[in-house]
Amino acid sequence: MPRDTLTGSRIRERRVMAGIKQSELAKRADISPSYLNLIEHNRRRIGGKLLINIADALGVEPTSLTEGAETALLATLREAASNTDMGEGEFARVEEFAGRFPGWAALLAENQRRIETLQSSVEALTDRLTHDPHLAAALHDMLSTVTAIRATAGILADTRELEPEWRERFHRNINEDSARLANSSQALVGYLDEPGETDAALSSPQEELEAFLNEYGYHFDSLENLPEGEGGADSIAEILDEGRERLQSASAQAMARSHLERYLNDACRLPLRQLKPALQRHGTDPAALSQALDTDLTTVMRRLAALPATAGAGEVGLVSCDASGTLILRKPLAGFALPRFGAACPLWPLFQALSRPLSPIRQVVRQSARDGGVFLTYAIAQPCARRGNQLSDPLYEAHMAMLPLDGVAAEERPPLELGVNCRICPRENCAGRREPSILTDGF
Repeated sequence: MPRDTLTGSRIRERRVMAGIKQSELAKRADISPSYLNLIEHNRRRIGGKLLINIADALGVEPTSLTEGAETALLATLREAASNTDMGEGEFARVEEFAGRFPGWAALLAENQRRIETLQSSVEALTDRLTHDPHLAAALHDMLSTVTAIRATAGILADTRELEPEWRERFHRNINEDSARLANSSQALVGYLDEPGETDAALSSPQEELEAFLNEYGYHFDSLENLPEGEGGADSIAEILDEGRERLQSASAQAMARSHLERYLNDACRLPLRQLKPALQRHGTDPAALSQALDTDLTTVMRRLAALPATAGAGEVGLVSCDASGTLILRKPLAGFALPRFGAACPLWPLFQALSRPLSPIRQVVRQSARDGGVFLTYAIAQPCARRGNQLSDPLYEAHMAMLPLDGVAAEERPPLELGVNCRICPRENCAGRREPSILTDGF
């Protein structure tokens, strides 16, 4: 229903809230009750002096009767409705509902925002509980200490005749273990209370690497347009020296060096001076660019994900995994949620590519995550190294590029429905599910 036809609904709502009868309001506004009834049911338009008279009778500003519900409120209500099986007819009447029942609309919108906040917290906590090595070590230490205290206390309780020397030793053990348990508990509480997005929460070399790459926007200008083998090592050393604040562990530094060496190799094979003109002709289609530039698909995908913002190609996401399926590189893209490490949805084309080496996959996907969207993905698995001699089987890495589907023609087939990982995926009857979802089956 158009916004300007909802004035009558708002008049009726304000009248009921003020406890004024329809006949009384009509008398104050100097109109007949039947005419006011038509106005309140949005069958007569209203404006000018009559609107002012009714607003004065209700004790409100005229604009509060003519302005529609706030855009944010309507957007929240539509988002809440999109998660249900509500019919199209009911969905189209969201503004009428907000106009007639602003209190209920505000309550539903607030509940929707609370649900989103709680779901986001659950996703973050379950991801942290699953993959945080510091948390796992702290819990293991606490459980070991509790077990030691329980065993010592059991000996003291069950052994009636215990020499004073041994009894004193057991008492001392319980006291020391209890103190250690108290310290561990306080440290754990302090760690969990840290903001999830602060640098202090970084807990693995992979996170250090991602923070380092994110600081540079995944693009390293000093490694572009360098002759192969000339100055590359020095440039990499300078970048690593600048990033030591982020790359604190030796593992993270080694991973960053490996990434920069591959970046330099890709930049030499496909320089920006060749890539940019091709982008103007073919856009960000990795397959078309690969054919036009006579370059393998993985190099093109990595170069697209590393483009600077000034290239004007838009955002391109990228994830890579090794042969075990563990994510080794994550370049995020808004709307496509990524788990912190591993344990990703097995339906991703990234993992399908591992079963079809050297065969590219083009797939439109829709992610079921909160704020998830529809994306065009390209995936391929290619050999990265061989074990031993040249006759041995190669090791494979898979790469998947994600592009927003905006402006891309609709596909004949429906998008592939997929999630982030099983623990926080609300999809039911999924053949790839490994464990129940805490969002649908509870904790």
